[in-house]
Amino acid sequence: MTPAIVVLALVTLQRLSELALAGRNTRRLLAQGAHEAGRDHYPLIVLLHAAWLAGLWLLAWDRPVQWPWLAAFLVLQAARVWVIASLGGRWTTRIIVLPGAPPVARGPYRFVAHPNYLVVAAEIAVLPLAFGLVGYAVVFFLLNAAMMAVRIPCEAQALSRAAAPPP
Repeated sequence: MTPAIVVLALVTLQRLSELALAGRNTRRLLAQGAHEAGRDHYPLIVLLHAAWLAGLWLLAWDRPVQWPWLAAFLVLQAARVWVIASLGGRWTTRIIVLPGAPPVARGPYRFVAHPNYLVVAAEIAVLPLAFGLVGYAVVFFLLNAAMMAVRIPCEAQALSRAAAPPP
């Protein structure tokens, strides 16, 4: 088993575990009266991330690992855990807004409005670079940036509507 296979297997397990956690959190939030925004673009995000990971499996499974880039990816995983822990039960892969709930202002949210999206953007570039796939990193970074140009304004609008006092 190559080091690349080990890395890709661990990342795949991590992502599947996160989807399970996000699903549980989403169901609980919806049961509490939350609503989803951006439902129309969510399948495109899923497709983008699935294509990114599947492509890495196809292209990188037998490539040598560039250890400094892998170390950078591990630092990003610590940031990912910080984001998820800071949001707690409100972390999902969807835009789920709980009316009346104050915005999260702890952890990285003290410094940046959308730290999860920054971490994901960096991961999308850094993991392919750990396998020497520069062009792949650039293409998926740009595709993700285009997706975030839709998602971030949608999330910001949904959160501002939820925070506004009722008429």
